[in-house]
Amino acid sequence: AVPESGNKVPDILDEARWELEFLLKMQVPAGQPLAGMAHSKIHDEQWTGLPLLPGQDPQKRELHRPTTQATLNLAATAAQAARLYEPYDRAFAAKALRAARTAWTAALAHPAAYPDPDDGIGGGAYPDDNATDEFYWAAAELYLTTGERQFADYVTKSPLHTADIFGSVSFDWAATAVPARLDLATVPSRLPGREKVRQSVIKGADTYLATLKAQPYGMPYAPANNVYDWGSNSQILNNARVLAAAYDLDGAVKYRDGAVQSMDYVLGRNALNISYVTGYGTVSSRNQHSRWYAHELEPSLPNPPKGTVAGGANSSIQDPYAQSRLQGCVGQFCYIDDIESWSTNETAINWNAALAWMASFAADQGRAAGPPAYPGRG
Repeated sequence: AVPESGNKVPDILDEARWELEFLLKMQVPAGQPLAGMAHSKIHDEQWTGLPLLPGQDPQKRELHRPTTQATLNLAATAAQAARLYEPYDRAFAAKALRAARTAWTAALAHPAAYPDPDDGIGGGAYPDDNATDEFYWAAAELYLTTGERQFADYVTKSPLHTADIFGSVSFDWAATAVPARLDLATVPSRLPGREKVRQSVIKGADTYLATLKAQPYGMPYAPANNVYDWGSNSQILNNARVLAAAYDLDGAVKYRDGAVQSMDYVLGRNALNISYVTGYGTVSSRNQHSRWYAHELEPSLPNPPKGTVAGGANSSIQDPYAQSRLQGCVGQFCYIDDIESWSTNETAINWNAALAWMASFAADQGRAAGPPAYPGRG
């Protein structure tokens, strides 16, 4: 039970709105230089120490310059929000759509304001020198919400629209073409050639299903040379989302079974026999890297709440703590449940979003015999 339960708005939308309000505040106001663009991030001048809540840190807070990618992320997210909140809060939906349109126009005017790859003091740099995928995603969400031809034309003319975008990792913070494709496939619209879009998702799911079947632990992720990426759990979950979308589109149980089986890895069927989700399973992650939930270092602070997913195995073990204990680790063994291991045990909002989506999908399978009447879960 979350505090806002009972207000006639789905709890998931109330939760998401907290972050949406933050994103809207990151947009440069009218009349200012770069109006309509979105600031890339805000954080302390130096990395906030552990255990210390950022709001209690005496360091200076820094608002970092706007980027094209952040602006388009706002455009896509706000456009989708306008669609999803409209039945519950028309004023907020209208506000979100205005912000999305403004961001889109600003991004078109500043198409190459990329993040600074050296801006990694106090917070991650998140380098990305290609915004083609963000433009595709923003145009897709604006089209699905408005139905306007200008956005449909941008979608269909994008080189990503007909490209095979379902690589070994479907999507993450730097690669957003797949979210566009998934929504174009599952959200009803009059987009020309939509059946080909739907078939491309099913084809992508076939690739991940083949990967899953070839993996001893049965997940749709097989990194080259067994070198696991930072946040590998989220990549497994996002690849599983493609399988789930294929089930929503096609109804073939193989996609449903593959998606649900992918959850097994995250929930404990892995080389370490550990559930990466707090509070789930006999042995589960507890001491994830967080300044809010730093009980391991400060007993007055709590552990992460139940349902929080850890990043998981990371072959590069970039943090000193993991390096001191995991040298020579292989694949799935490159993980340690300690708050100091920010490269293997970090938690993040985008990773938990993937878990929330897949948990919702898995729960749905216990409530109905077939795919939902309205495909797509927002």
